[in-house]
Amino acid sequence: MIKLNFLTDDIHRLQNLVNTHPHHFVRRKALALLLKSKGLPHHKICETVDICGNTFHKYCKGYQDKCIEFVEEINFYKPESCLKTFEQVIRDYFQKSPPTSIKQACSEIADLTGVYLKPTQMRSYVKKLGAGYRKVCGIPAKVDVEKQRLFKEQELDPKLEEAKAGKRTVYFVDAAHFVLGAFLGFLWSLSRILVKTPSGRQRFNVLGALNAITKELLTVTNDTYITSIQVCELLKIIAQNSVNPITVVLDNAKYQRCKLVMNLAKELGIELLFLPPYSPNLNLIERVWKFVKKQCLNSLYYPDFASFREAISSFVNQMHETHKNELRSLLALNFQLFDQDQVKRAA
Repeated sequence: MIKLNFLTDDIHRLQNLVNTHPHHFVRRKALALLLKSKGLPHHKICETVDICGNTFHKYCKGYQDKCIEFVEEINFYKPESCLKTFEQVIRDYFQKSPPTSIKQACSEIADLTGVYLKPTQMRSYVKKLGAGYRKVCGIPAKVDVEKQRLFKEQELDPKLEEAKAGKRTVYFVDAAHFVLGAFLGFLWSLSRILVKTPSGRQRFNVLGALNAITKELLTVTNDTYITSIQVCELLKIIAQNSVNPITVVLDNAKYQRCKLVMNLAKELGIELLFLPPYSPNLNLIERVWKFVKKQCLNSLYYPDFASFREAISSFVNQMHETHKNELRSLLALNFQLFDQDQVKRAA
């Protein structure tokens, strides 16, 4: 067996590495050599450190050749994929034409590179690239990405900054139309759950105005249709609830952009800030409607329209208090803007 002569400084250094080094591999080498310096039998060292005799021999040979520097070396073998040299080509492939399955990726990457990997190997490789199996998200086909960006930066953000400073009140306005029917979702269950589906198409309409800062929701509701009459009613409620200058952010629905609404807003001193076309991502209240559906309708059955309407009304009226923390997180003033490179080209 190799005979080693340990310097006093090296013994102190080994002790320090055993106690403080962040990597377990270095701590293990240091402990084995530290025990060797104290004269323990080799079989006891191997048993204590949980290594085999060959590994301990390598530790001793390494210390003999390189001294204490060897102990801090971390030289793991890291095999490289045979696709390593084609990484940029493969990244471009995933950016321009993401596959629908690993099997498709295997075939098309083989055509690009001449290298074929089995599905298990390919799945591991693409995960290391940062790719994942993600659900495709839809956006309106006519959305103008640049117009949205300019609207947010030049018109919406300045109003919100004033609101944060307490100099303005900003409301986001939109209508939701809740239809009495099965709203199917996901449940953690031991077996598949069946939810009864009511017949008919009765709707409960909620026209809401969400305060951007306090997250308070003002509403006007009915069981028929939302028209300019309901919008005017909501504007009057908004005017009664604020002493600061008011900005109302809303979409371009005809019943909101008509003369009746425009004239009343001017009379009440309310600024109407119309979103660019096809921009639900910039309307904060859209998140509220999704939240209401998840809390009130997800996989639930209501036997009649009255109980359906009451459940939604009660939740909408109380959620500002009962779900305060969730709403503050959900309704943070962060708005998604789309990157043109994310939009999948037509087939």
